[in-house]
Amino acid sequence: MKKLNILVCNDDGITSKGIYELVKKLKEIANVTVVAPISEQSAVGHAITMKNPLRIKEIFINNEFFGYAIDGTPADCVKIGIKNILNYKPDLVISGINNGANTAINIIYSGTVSGAREAAIMDIQAIAISLTSHTPTHYDVAAQIACEYALKLYENPLPSGTLLNINVPDCPFDDINGYLFTKQGKSKWNDDYEERIDPFGYKYYWLKGDWIECDADIQYDHVATKKNYVSLTPIHFDLTDYSALEKYKHIFEKK
Repeated sequence: MKKLNILVCNDDGITSKGIYELVKKLKEIANVTVVAPISEQSAVGHAITMKNPLRIKEIFINNEFFGYAIDGTPADCVKIGIKNILNYKPDLVISGINNGANTAINIIYSGTVSGAREAAIMDIQAIAISLTSHTPTHYDVAAQIACEYALKLYENPLPSGTLLNINVPDCPFDDINGYLFTKQGKSKWNDDYEERIDPFGYKYYWLKGDWIECDADIQYDHVATKKNYVSLTPIHFDLTDYSALEKYKHIFEKK
């Protein structure tokens, strides 16, 4: 089998441990090009830069070229990576390894998932991969799983516009109970902004929130990871509510 051509991005920034460990492992099976944000871009969603110039900086780690840093978002990185750095469509785009789960409602806000989604919009097979801890230690597990599913996805491509969102429990391989094809959960944050006063007497606000559990079945992504299963969720960018479309069409439609 030929070596794959894989573009790697993330939202934790090009110097994060997750992207470094991912790239190190992927190089065993692929030609890897890294195009990632120069600084952390967590929770930026699918934002793209329109009114500011994007600059590209070459990054070296241990005196070896590692990749290209962009002063933009994960979606920017995929766009400019394919259009201006590679100048061709890679076989696959992988976004990660993210610190923290991207499950349930978090998928909407995730810069990691949006990097992969941008690739799906461009008709390229894509994976978003995350570890379920914000201070993870088992990057090697997630990196190995990313390699496994990169090959699996190349041989069994998903429909155009669909990406594979993978969430990995932060535990040793021996503690993983299996791999489940899951649905996106409906659990969400009950957000609030805490009012504070800075040293100069001015008000400022800090986001906080409580997690509201709406799902209990292991068929949902975040429930599966809590039970030490790797969650594999196919997601796409078509936001149409088809049941509502059919149910309310005769009420709202005018001809």
